[in-house]
Amino acid sequence: YEFVRAIVSTAVGMFEDSEVSQFDSSTALLNISPAPSFDMEKVKTTIKQFYRDWSKEGSAERAMCYGPITAEVLARFPPDKCQVNEVSILVPGAGLGRLAYDLARLGYTCQGNEFSMFMLLASNFILNQTTGIEGYTIYPWVHQYSNNWSCDHQVAGMKIPDVNPSDLPQYGLFSMAAGDFLEIYTKEDEWDCVVCCFFIDTAHNVIELLQRIHKILKPGGIWINFGPLLYHFMDMPGELSIELSWEEIHRVAEREIGFEILKEQRCVPSHYIQNPHSMIQMSYSCVFMVARKGQLGTSPQGN
Repeated sequence: YEFVRAIVSTAVGMFEDSEVSQFDSSTALLNISPAPSFDMEKVKTTIKQFYRDWSKEGSAERAMCYGPITAEVLARFPPDKCQVNEVSILVPGAGLGRLAYDLARLGYTCQGNEFSMFMLLASNFILNQTTGIEGYTIYPWVHQYSNNWSCDHQVAGMKIPDVNPSDLPQYGLFSMAAGDFLEIYTKEDEWDCVVCCFFIDTAHNVIELLQRIHKILKPGGIWINFGPLLYHFMDMPGELSIELSWEEIHRVAEREIGFEILKEQRCVPSHYIQNPHSMIQMSYSCVFMVARKGQLGTSPQGN
């Protein structure tokens, strides 16, 4: 409770000229009503995201997906062969910002982008209001009442953050941008690299998303993608959702949009806010792909 309250208290002044910035906690307390179950699930998921992104216990899960991405960035933009602070990297769907932070910590100029207000409030707290290491304790599995080997696992606490969020090199630049990816990023040929981790399946129209990634990359820019295809708007009444298979995405990206596929690994196992002590262990079979921005008619036509 105190942890969530601390996060909410930092929302005041977070956005200029917005309702959030005009929030008056004393007045709000007079108008308390039960939160919808949908919002409560979002709060629980956000707390689990702290485990994934900012605890030492979540390091194994981060290594499964952030590890290959970081290694690829270092290989494509090696620090000994380029000025890393001149390499601009965009991380849409950044969540609580750990992947973007890790890339900025390596010296790259990195911007995370996030749409969810729950994630934005939480990332603002951990990135801008937290100094030092392990200053807070969270209990991410306390609401999990089934598939527990022991009660101790359910109520296990873990300290966050495992690193100091303000520990960044002076020559790099790290920022977070709030809003819809398609609405914010419209400038052509702006980014050296776009990194997507568990992101492209959050789009209503995945084809439009890929077209935008291609547009905003500089000529020869690199797109790195890691994740499954759990389309977020699938089966939602009144919501547009275009659900392509991976082979269709590969074909569209290469033949219709103009990406040159440089690397593709399939069936890469990865977890997502998975309780390591649960009696049920869910693993995604992900694709890890690296592509270069080209022009239509110049990329190979292979599968």
